[in-house]
Amino acid sequence: MEHEPSASQATPARAALFAWGANSYGQLGLGHKEDVLVPQQLNDFCKPVCVRRITGGGGHSAVVTDGGSLFVCGLNKDGQLGLGHMEDVLYFTLCKSLLGCPIQQVACGWDFTIILTENGQVLSCGSNSFGQLGVPHGPRRCVIPQAIELLREKVVGIAAGLRHALAATASGIVFQWGTGLASSGRRWCPGQTLPLFLTAKEPSRVTGLENSKAICVIAGSDHSASLTDAGELYVWGSNKHGQLASQAAFLPVPQKIEAHCFQNEKITAVWSGWTHLVAQTETGKVFTWGRADYGQLGRTLASQEDWKPEKQNSPLPCSRSQKSTPSPLHCLTGATAVSCGSEHNLAVIDGTCHSWGWNEHGMCGDGSGADAWAPKPVPALRSSAGLLVGCGAGHSLALCQLPALPSPDASEDAKSQEATDREQLEGKITGTVYPEPT
Repeated sequence: MEHEPSASQATPARAALFAWGANSYGQLGLGHKEDVLVPQQLNDFCKPVCVRRITGGGGHSAVVTDGGSLFVCGLNKDGQLGLGHMEDVLYFTLCKSLLGCPIQQVACGWDFTIILTENGQVLSCGSNSFGQLGVPHGPRRCVIPQAIELLREKVVGIAAGLRHALAATASGIVFQWGTGLASSGRRWCPGQTLPLFLTAKEPSRVTGLENSKAICVIAGSDHSASLTDAGELYVWGSNKHGQLASQAAFLPVPQKIEAHCFQNEKITAVWSGWTHLVAQTETGKVFTWGRADYGQLGRTLASQEDWKPEKQNSPLPCSRSQKSTPSPLHCLTGATAVSCGSEHNLAVIDGTCHSWGWNEHGMCGDGSGADAWAPKPVPALRSSAGLLVGCGAGHSLALCQLPALPSPDASEDAKSQEATDREQLEGKITGTVYPEPT
């Protein structure tokens, strides 16, 4: 076993940001556009110990610091980086237009970005082709973050899907905008008039949540979710892959997932990939459900049939299969951080960064391109304590505490002791006469 420096010998903890996975647009912030199969440490662009949030979208990444600064990089063809231009950016770059406006949270959609300020205002930038910026009469794209004026209440949480976005207000009301869910809604609910919030290009109150208070909103590619202060989870939108734990193919209005699905425990946190969900309960248990064919649920199902995607013409998803039932993933119990990409996931368990799911571009960080069917430690990060994780659609980011280094004083002491030892040894060799053995 290697010697570890004691606390008195160690320097203050050092943190570093690591990036890996798909990198076609420079979304890893490493200065190039080649995929990265194992975590690479980023050159300092801010003090890593001050990183508050990490997230990513279709091809871009965003980091929020404790001071409320926003750093972005990657795909920018629609201005989703909010930097005032539409050129891809290969290094994390400060969003200067937001200086003096501290940022609380960022949510990255496929080609747009939603930004929540510390005073509860919501801004947006990027593509507006589906009304996902919440500015109904705005241009098709916006290259500088602009306020969503129609959200007049203080917002405490935001989420971005493929082509829609959500906000939860301080009073517990949920708003949705962007038409991303409308096409599948019309397909699966023919003849029905869809609720306004599924078709609106401006913030529209989500109906059906009047008797609950939302504290958090979540978005997948084609679905939405809301977590209440009572620890209940409401879901709506597409259920094609069983991600809503329902018998219906599409839920036009929110439906609560019954508590027995989570062993009658309150839910404290929820994350969503494009077509799968992850939830943690009050005792630390972690449940997964939804699409499973890339291993993104992190568990083996009883039948290999359950791994196969549903047929396009099937009138209903295979909602009775195991994958549509939230099931505990015991190895994740007590996870302190979780993030979902489109089809892969990251989690911090006992200080170790784990990954599983889709791995075609190396987003699991194990050096291979093979999908990972169960959560496993990311080999290159085993010696670094995981603090925060964040995923884009096909890339991964992690803030880790690096192993402590010996302090300069300890090093000097060691050198001094080494010199003394050498002198004594030399004395034994040159200056001391030992009796001959008898």
